[in-house]
Amino acid sequence: MGQNLFTQTTASGDAMMGNPEAVGYGSIMQGYVENSNVNVVTEITDLITAQRAYEMNSKVITASDDMMKTVTNLGGG
Repeated sequence: MGQNLFTQTTASGDAMMGNPEAVGYGSIMQGYVENSNVNVVTEITDLITAQRAYEMNSKVITASDDMMKTVTNLGGG
């Protein structure tokens, strides 16, 4: 719904009511900050790897395009 309010939908299923720290539920701790579940070093490394793969594939497409232009020019002349 917005502003940190949620509503039940068919995709979410039935609402589950319970008390914090009960079996199967989490706990609430006042004054604590939630930690990130993202490993920054791993994500940066994966990003660099993806960027290099993209650059390599881009160069392959450019080289293929250049070869096709050459073949077209040889056959048309």
